Amino acid sequence: MDPLFYVFDTLVFVGIFALLTVSLNLEYGFTGLGNFGKVAFFMAGAYTYALLANQQLPFYLCLTGGAAVAGITGILVTFPALRLREDYLAIVTLSFGEILRIIIKAEEGIAGGVRGIWVPSAFAPLGSMRSLAVANVLLVLCCLAAAFLLAQLLAHSPYGRILRGIREDDVAVQALGKNTVLYKLGVLTAGSAIAGVAGGLFAQYMSFIDPYMFLPLVTFFVWIMLILGGPGNNWGALVGALLVELLNRGTRILKDYLTLPVDPNNLQFILFGLLIILILLYRPQGLLPEGPVKTAARRMFQNAPSA
Repeated sequence: MDPLFYVFDTLVFVGIFALLTVSLNLEYGFTGLGNFGKVAFFMAGAYTYALLANQQLPFYLCLTGGAAVAGITGILVTFPALRLREDYLAIVTLSFGEILRIIIKAEEGIAGGVRGIWVPSAFAPLGSMRSLAVANVLLVLCCLAAAFLLAQLLAHSPYGRILRGIREDDVAVQALGKNTVLYKLGVLTAGSAIAGVAGGLFAQYMSFIDPYMFLPLVTFFVWIMLILGGPGNNWGALVGALLVELLNRGTRILKDYLTLPVDPNNLQFILFGLLIILILLYRPQGLLPEGPVKTAARRMFQNAPSA
């Protein structure tokens, strides 16, 4: 493989998983909602993109459709569980991810079932593989920049301040007259929509998807990225996605240069397990800890003259 193409491929996957990590950071890092079915909304976006692309729709409409379907799915799945304890939300989302995958595996007519479905490339007219790779990198990075900007604006706004309040003490926020269910529903919808965009980008780049690409392991990797980078810090989400993806690919390359006592895939899980243990023991806030909310009210208070 062309080394430059391998770099482009790595950047695409870093960008896609960074989108997933940013979306999980909105839900868990800022609001304290444990979404253990992130792969479900990733899968909803991917299959929606694939089905729309096969109808010859422009790729931007396919991406928008994937985001919309994933966002609506997030509302329908999480709303019944939001009034219950937080652990019920984790159970519901985890179960839904597997239920959706099983349904898609059984659906031969529309989604292709276990055989999968081919996805037309949005950049096929470009011709050369290098041009195709550059176009995919630019598309993924543009989507990531837009999602990151949205997450930053939400985090450093009065809305983001309420989300952190819900994370710390849901009852106290309710006592202040805020409808916490609507805030939770809003952030879960936004997070699911961003995951849907990531799924659409994944389907477009891979040109083929099947249910076995959307195992619960995807959610596990996204959680590792967030815990490593730092929950509550959008920059930490990007750093975590980059480091985990580089480690993931690095263990695969090692087998070509070293004689390993274990299978490279097993080595990945060993390293990830050790990494999580070390982070939780010695730096539970992650590599980049959460910073203060930078709202206009806070700046006014900091700039106010002292008495």
